[in-house]
Amino acid sequence: MLPPTPLSLLCAILLCLPLAVIFTFTAPSATNSGGAATSPLPITTTPPPTNSTTKTIQETTSLSPRKTLVQPKFKNLTAAPPPPPPPPPPPSISAEDEADDRTLFKLASRVDPAPKPVKKLAFMFLTTAALPFAPLWELYFSRAAAARYNVYVHADPGGNYTPPFGGVFANRVIPSKPTRRHSPTLIAAARRLLAHALLHDEANAVFALLSPSCVPLRSFNYTYRVLTRSRRSFIEILRDEPGAWERWAARGAAAMLPEVEFGDFRIGSQFWAVKRRHARVIVSDTVLWSKFKLPCLRDDTCYPEEHYFPTLLSTVDPRGCTPCTLTHVDWRGSRGGHPRTYVAGEVGPELIRALRKGRPRYGDERERSDGSNSSVVVRRRRDPFLFARKFSPGALHRLINISSDVIFRD
Repeated sequence: MLPPTPLSLLCAILLCLPLAVIFTFTAPSATNSGGAATSPLPITTTPPPTNSTTKTIQETTSLSPRKTLVQPKFKNLTAAPPPPPPPPPPPSISAEDEADDRTLFKLASRVDPAPKPVKKLAFMFLTTAALPFAPLWELYFSRAAAARYNVYVHADPGGNYTPPFGGVFANRVIPSKPTRRHSPTLIAAARRLLAHALLHDEANAVFALLSPSCVPLRSFNYTYRVLTRSRRSFIEILRDEPGAWERWAARGAAAMLPEVEFGDFRIGSQFWAVKRRHARVIVSDTVLWSKFKLPCLRDDTCYPEEHYFPTLLSTVDPRGCTPCTLTHVDWRGSRGGHPRTYVAGEVGPELIRALRKGRPRYGDERERSDGSNSSVVVRRRRDPFLFARKFSPGALHRLINISSDVIFRD
């Protein structure tokens, strides 16, 4: 056998070199101390399930980046859950009373809106107790022709009427329902008075709502002329008053929508004198009443009787209303939503004359400190105050003493 030549050796080496390279890259890597081979790809292993197993472990090689697991945040299951929102207050007017009123108002809404030629004034007293100034009113009506007025009383059944209603008030109490401040029951009571007055006498032309603490400032004849000659109702209608938003939202942030937008919401005195056509509008309404009859969530912003009537008439017939009340009241030094009360020591001719000289506030008319008007929505006028409140029962005797020479002298 001939020895290999250098050329043949070189060729053999070149032929074997690729096989060596392939063998090198496909051979298994070295084992670790435990003898198990590792893989260049990550492997996720799960231990056998046991009762104490609560999580999964993920193992990765040094060639794979280790991911940081974010611990999910759980609510503290041991903390007490937040209290549920308070339930809405119960309705202030029972379903039975609501049904009775609905029948009554439906009948009253059918009356002729125009009064008979001989016009009468309907004096409507809303009370929860005996009328402390009944003797003064007796003197007032004794100077009037009986064919020119009617008297109606809504007396809360739970009130104490000692002494009972007598004289001009005898047999003048209409079927009455319970009333409560900060509730729509006061609206319902005033609507009942209007309905009964509409149904009772077709000659009732003007309907004046009064409280037990109201007293007359003028004679009956003077009052009759002012109210019957006017073609408009006298009802205070104010907008953008302080606290108006809170009052509008007293039943909930959107409870009044869509029937009563905040821009249509009005505030005014509870005591007014409305024409017969407007009395018919009030007893016929169901749309606004569906919102104003809802109970409020809190009492300190709930005065429905000061909102319903001005909002309704402002919506239906603003041009048919003189936006003021003819019942004088002094809100300076008011407490708990009540106006100033005149006690016996304050009552005298000077007080009556001062109350008469007052000028009602008309709509959104405001006066600057220099006396000029910042915004006037009605022309300059000066309607006379016909009634005043609030007087303490102890002032009765002083009022009677000055009735002939001051109150009934025009």
